[in-house]
Amino acid sequence: MRATGLLTLGLCGLPVVVLATQHREGAKAVECPVVDGSVVAHTGTPVGKEEVHNNVTMYITQPDADRRKTKTDTAVVYLTDVFGIPLLENKLLADSFARAGYLTVAPDMFAGDPALGDINVPGFNTSAFIANHGPNVTDPIIATTIDYLRKSLGIKRIGVTGYCYGGRYAFRFIAAGKGADAAFTAHPSLLENSEILAIKGPASIGAAESDSMMPPARRSEIEALLATAKQPYQVNLYSGTSHGFGVRANVSDPVQKFGKESAFLQAVRWFDNFL
Repeated sequence: MRATGLLTLGLCGLPVVVLATQHREGAKAVECPVVDGSVVAHTGTPVGKEEVHNNVTMYITQPDADRRKTKTDTAVVYLTDVFGIPLLENKLLADSFARAGYLTVAPDMFAGDPALGDINVPGFNTSAFIANHGPNVTDPIIATTIDYLRKSLGIKRIGVTGYCYGGRYAFRFIAAGKGADAAFTAHPSLLENSEILAIKGPASIGAAESDSMMPPARRSEIEALLATAKQPYQVNLYSGTSHGFGVRANVSDPVQKFGKESAFLQAVRWFDNFL
């Protein structure tokens, strides 16, 4: 047997691609697919499809056969911001996880009633919206999605990636018995101390420089709580970004585009390591 390896650096200088072979003499080398910022779709037409399983609408997007992770029994559950799966950017980012090799499922966490395209429009009551979509109604939707992956599709290892509103639930579902194995969140909102301390799996956060939902003092508190939880954790801060950058960055701004793509790669590398 002979093993060789080549480490290449991708976006932000991080090792995101490993070209590795382990083979008998004369065997053909196998090259791993490249995962870098180019897999992130900022515009275009979504390639997944919406399906209803167990009364939950899910946006499901599959990797091409040549990009599928070697661990074929892994998947990502994509937990959206308040704009839900109708938002183009959410579907495109879910598709990006598929291009990175993961079967990805984004449940409709709002049962057809997501926030409007702009939560600042007159007449939209943010407090009422959050109250109507609390854990009592959202947890069962996510649980149904995880159950579908495990029982219907035979998935063994599940990562949850959550954005803004969905970030809180990414944490909730790596608690004991909740069904997910690792979590990434970008700019999570409404995340409670008890939900951080309850985690039983690895958690990674992509934080915005300017975020009223997670200002510097709160970010420091979250880091301290993660250390107390005694699970693998990571907190990356992206300069020049604001709340929502992980999905809805202004990609005409090179700094914001870099932040969004870097946060995506952070999530992929986290799942590659812990799933």
